Amino acid sequence: DKAYDADWLRSMVMEQGAWANIPPRSNRKDPICFSPFLYKDRNAVERFFNKLKYFRRIATRYDKLGSTFLAMVKLAAAAIRLRLRAYESTA
Repeated sequence: DKAYDADWLRSMVMEQGAWANIPPRSNRKDPICFSPFLYKDRNAVERFFNKLKYFRRIATRYDKLGSTFLAMVKLAAAAIRLRLRAYESTA
C-alpha cells in the first residue's frame, strides 16, 4: 500500500472530504499522519470483500431481483463472519 503514497492522491481524497490513511513511503521528506489502528480496520474490510468475491454469484450478480440478491449477500456475510470468528479467537 505504500505505493499509493502520492501527494496528488492525498489531495484528491481531501477534496472529497475524506482522509487517506496510507502508510508513508520510507523516502518521504515531510511526515504524514498515519494511524496503524485505522489501517488494521481497513485491512479487515479488504479481507471481507476478498472473501466475498469467492461467492461468485454475488460478484457476477446472477439474481435478477434485488431481494434475492440481498438475501444472497446476507448469507455470504454470515458465512464470512463465521469464518472470521475462527481467525479472531486465535492468538
